[in-house]
Amino acid sequence: MSADTAAPTVPDYRDTVFLPETDFPMRAGLPQREPGWLDRWEALGIYDRLRAKGEGREPFILHDGPPYANGHLHIGHALNKVLKDFITRSQQMMGRDARYVPGWDCHGLPIEWKIEEQYRAQGRDKDAVDTVEFRQECRRFAEGWVEVQREEFKRLGVIGNWDDPYLTMDYHAEAVIAAEFMKLVMNGSLYQGSKPVMWSPVEKTALAEAEVEYHDHTSHQVWVKFSVLAQGKGGTADPSIPTIEQVSEGLGDLVGASVVIWTTTPWTIPQNRAVAYGPEIAYGLYEVEDGQRCLLADALAAQVFTAAKLELGQWHRVRDVSAEELAGLTLAHPYRGIEGGQGEWDYDVPLLPGEHVTEDAGTGFVHTAPSHGEDDYILAQKHGLPMTYNVEPDGSYRADLPVFGGEAILTPEGKEGPANVSNIKALAQQGALLAKGKLKHSYPHSWRSKAPVIYRNTPQWFAAIDNPLADGMSDCGDTIRQRALASIDRLVQWTPPSGRNRIFSMVENRPDWVLSRQRAWGVPLTCFTRAGARPDAPDFLLRDERVNARIIAAFEAEGADAWYRPGFKERVLDGLYNSAEWDQVTDVLDVWFDSGSTHAFVLRDRADGSPDGIADLYLEGTDQHRGWFQSSLLQACATKGRAPYRGVLTHGFTLDAKGMKMSKSLGNTTVPAEVIQQYGADILRLWVAQADYTADQRIGPEILKGTADSYRRLRNTLRFMLGALGGFSEAERVAPAEMPGLERWVLHRLAELDAEVREGYAAYDFQGVFQRLFAFATGDLSAFWFDIRKDALYCDAPGSLRRRAVRTVMDEVFRRLTLWLAPILPFTAEDVWLSRFPSAEDSVHLHDFPQTPADWRDEALAAKWEAVRRARRVVTAALELKRADKTIGASLEAAPVVHVDDPQVLAVLKSVDFADICITSDLSLTADPAPAEAFRLPEVPGVGVVFEEAPGGKCERCWKVLPDVGSHSHPATCARCDAVLDGMEL
Repeated sequence: MSADTAAPTVPDYRDTVFLPETDFPMRAGLPQREPGWLDRWEALGIYDRLRAKGEGREPFILHDGPPYANGHLHIGHALNKVLKDFITRSQQMMGRDARYVPGWDCHGLPIEWKIEEQYRAQGRDKDAVDTVEFRQECRRFAEGWVEVQREEFKRLGVIGNWDDPYLTMDYHAEAVIAAEFMKLVMNGSLYQGSKPVMWSPVEKTALAEAEVEYHDHTSHQVWVKFSVLAQGKGGTADPSIPTIEQVSEGLGDLVGASVVIWTTTPWTIPQNRAVAYGPEIAYGLYEVEDGQRCLLADALAAQVFTAAKLELGQWHRVRDVSAEELAGLTLAHPYRGIEGGQGEWDYDVPLLPGEHVTEDAGTGFVHTAPSHGEDDYILAQKHGLPMTYNVEPDGSYRADLPVFGGEAILTPEGKEGPANVSNIKALAQQGALLAKGKLKHSYPHSWRSKAPVIYRNTPQWFAAIDNPLADGMSDCGDTIRQRALASIDRLVQWTPPSGRNRIFSMVENRPDWVLSRQRAWGVPLTCFTRAGARPDAPDFLLRDERVNARIIAAFEAEGADAWYRPGFKERVLDGLYNSAEWDQVTDVLDVWFDSGSTHAFVLRDRADGSPDGIADLYLEGTDQHRGWFQSSLLQACATKGRAPYRGVLTHGFTLDAKGMKMSKSLGNTTVPAEVIQQYGADILRLWVAQADYTADQRIGPEILKGTADSYRRLRNTLRFMLGALGGFSEAERVAPAEMPGLERWVLHRLAELDAEVREGYAAYDFQGVFQRLFAFATGDLSAFWFDIRKDALYCDAPGSLRRRAVRTVMDEVFRRLTLWLAPILPFTAEDVWLSRFPSAEDSVHLHDFPQTPADWRDEALAAKWEAVRRARRVVTAALELKRADKTIGASLEAAPVVHVDDPQVLAVLKSVDFADICITSDLSLTADPAPAEAFRLPEVPGVGVVFEEAPGGKCERCWKVLPDVGSHSHPATCARCDAVLDGMEL
């Protein structure tokens, strides 16, 4: 072709297309950028400004369950604090005054243990150190970890009163904890009793149930014979007691037979005081081929003889043994007459009925050591059995116990001592060992030292939960238990609802609260006992509000250390009592009482607390039904008559990607700081939002990669809107009535979402909120509305009604979507908001969720567009096949024929620009039956698509293929683009 006949050059129209423009980066760079947002929020004083904004609003108080100040945060901490942040942020943005005071639990054995470890490493004797000096070491240790954890929590983006948190070791807190304890002294709840409690020989202190965790443990198991004596003579080491050879009238073949018990704690045999049987259980007398006779539950006899390595032919059943016969039996202790026993065990052992005896396992008879078991203790109380004091605080037998004196049950390192094996050998020597073995089972361990614990009888201080209280607060009952159960049922909303049943059964069946610990770091039991008086004496406890007031004043000024300073007793009793007549208690309170009292010094006493001293919500892991939820409930019921919360929300535990419990030894832990360093805090927060926190959640590298992918898709949606809204002004705004139907449908979706988001946040359904917002952003917006309206945004004239309507609606979408996401993704939401509305003083977190006009909802319109979207799916699927086989490169090259069976659907499709909706250059709609070759989707019956290429030329500006391209003043353009270009200065 010659130069004279060369085709004219088509102008480049790229600069005339209104493409999105934004500086908002595609890559978030969260690990690097998030600290800058934190600094900005601190400089702006966001939390204080929210409090000022919230003045006069209805308060919403989420009371923070205090984490323990002794280590870096784990993933459970992150889950918990992020959930709390979702709630406080969303409640604030829904119009409440959502105050959040973070706090820390600072007293207790874990910190004390760390200081002791330091002392041991230095060769120092902890017992030689002044108590106040030791306590101050503990305080400094806790202060250090509070600072570390504070920064780690803030890095998660958690908003709260970080400058003024609550600490259980603050002087005022210690004074209030002591005051709350003294209310128990005054109202009659407190008593000193000697009963079996969970005891840690390693830590030498009593433990509450909440301080115990269960792990697999291999125990010795023994089947022990208690010989039947003639009818009991009473007494103990009495030479007149008949031997087992002596037969008494009326007992016949039962005398000399053996009642067999089974136990996994052979070390408790020296403390045996009775054997229990079940009155409803069927028992029999069995004889072994060597002449031994045994009494056993019929349902368990075969198992017992199998354990004794006896085959079926080596034993047989002689006869029934009735409950009446059992009730008439007296047994000999298996150590009766043991060499070196000095008569220690020559007492009668009664056979007693017990409701706790079952035939699920064992022998049908239960060894009863009242000092070492709850059921044993209850039976002993009922029948007046004596307690024993054979086991020392370090888990060894008392030194003067015959045969076994000084032997350890557990060593100081938490390993098994010789006591079990010594007892097994002694039983064998006595001819009392029928069988022995090992059993792997779930066993209680201290959650601090991880060592096994034992039940041990020891004098402790208890809160009686069934004693009527003399305090006049009877709306929920007269006892702590009554008030707690009434609160659970009537006053508290449990989320999920299963939490109600869980805590109700725990409180319904729990024993009295063991308040005392034999340690140094904590709030002391601020009470005095009369020297030499018995615990059941009426004047055993000093009850005087004047003394209490002096103690509280001293603690406010000096902290609880004052209790341990020389002369404190004399100081507070001066002029009131003779101090020589009173003993000062030195035990410290169970730390669960500390944290259970937080409602008093946080909710009640702080200016940013609760107006009525009751929280709207407590939120912790499900294990806190036996921990903080319960200790707070019991403590408040004792001192204020009801639960300190109106709602309780629980979350599950965090497991690794395979559903296994995380463990440093397994190397499957996920550390929050490492996730933040790699991905940023918003990705960790998004993982929380995507998880069903009411059950156990999983986390791992692949799961986090999936979370990051969801984040990128959401970020791209927000980035597109930022670019498409560039330069938007109020002058462009279009009223809904003037908008095309597609934009009014988007407004309808916003109205629907507004209700769903608010309901979801109010119900703490963060997974549901995020799923709805994510589906809206990626489905309704990116894959549908944006896809359709890109042409209008890029190619319509700036003043066109359609383009203005799109940008008007997009402005409404942007404001709502960004604000709705702000509680979940605070860093990203701030970044997005300020990218559009830059301001040195503004923050997305200073705004509430926008009110959405009710008249935006249009159910008829929504139904219409649902039909349009269903038909569109058939068209886009048909065109995708043509793209795949290279027939076309883009959908704009198509002009399909769409066959629609349903006249109503056809009318709906004809009422819109269905070609624009399907992103084709042209499209024909017909009621003619679809030919056999038409493309169909089974899930959208009645719609068939026949592919046709679009006729005409390609517009070099909008890329549509239309017949009129090339017939206008601007070369290679369609009529729409030619008109737009006419209005532009080129």
